[in-house]
Amino acid sequence: MMDVDADQLRTLAAVVDHGTFDRAAEALRVTPSAVSQRIKGLEQQAGRVLVLRTKPIEPTEAGRILLRLARQLALLESEALEALGADGSKARPVIPLVINADSLATWALPALATLPEVSFEITLDDQAHTLDRLRDGTVMAAITSDPEPVPGCVVTRLGSMRYRPCASPPFVERWLPDGVTPAALGRAPMLVFDRKDALQDRYLAVHAPDAHPPRHYVPASTEFVRAAELGLGWGMLPDLQSEPLLADGRLVVLRDAGAVDIPLFWQQWSVESSTLAAVAATLARAAKQAVR
Repeated sequence: MMDVDADQLRTLAAVVDHGTFDRAAEALRVTPSAVSQRIKGLEQQAGRVLVLRTKPIEPTEAGRILLRLARQLALLESEALEALGADGSKARPVIPLVINADSLATWALPALATLPEVSFEITLDDQAHTLDRLRDGTVMAAITSDPEPVPGCVVTRLGSMRYRPCASPPFVERWLPDGVTPAALGRAPMLVFDRKDALQDRYLAVHAPDAHPPRHYVPASTEFVRAAELGLGWGMLPDLQSEPLLADGRLVVLRDAGAVDIPLFWQQWSVESSTLAAVAATLARAAKQAVR
């Protein structure tokens, strides 16, 4: 039977979080040699390699399993210390989350701000790819478009965000003077968040399947909308961000028939944690008010 040491688990999490043994040692206030010994000791107990000595360090499949245990232990430990009335700076729980950029830029961040006793480590990723972070133990919870639960996680439906193809009036006048035709969509520059973003391609697959327009990559939610307003290109914008600009004429919808509803789900580790439960309830309330 494996006898897991808490210090070894904390060291595993620090090594993955900070990317190198040296940086993990600084964070833990121990020597790099101590970090190396703890990882080697944990690997000997597990009987397999737990981290790849790359830059940055990456956990192996076995390492991800123990990393998840390390995260859970840290959360439960902080809650126990808080319940015992320990020093708040030590007891403060840390919740690593992965959230898609559009949710963070609109409704999720104000909701998290109502939980001042929790520290958040937020990672951004496309809503269709957030589950990778749950699987590898990087985060405890995710806002995702995938309803299939990761093993060991529970899922709650939050609602959906509606996206519509939008552009500035001068952009439409220059690039789409005869309407949203397949030929025009093949020439008109297109905005894409990053190489994981498939929303615009989904629109093209329906309305201009043979189109291959120029692409501008703008990997920030607010700046993506700003790029459309400035006429850099057209893009699929969430109603939560585009409606004020549509109302005052700074943006127009290319075609209402191109609206896409992206479902959002909350996935979290199935662990008894009052902090994680509070975060889930807070985001669920915010989503009920903000999204469809």
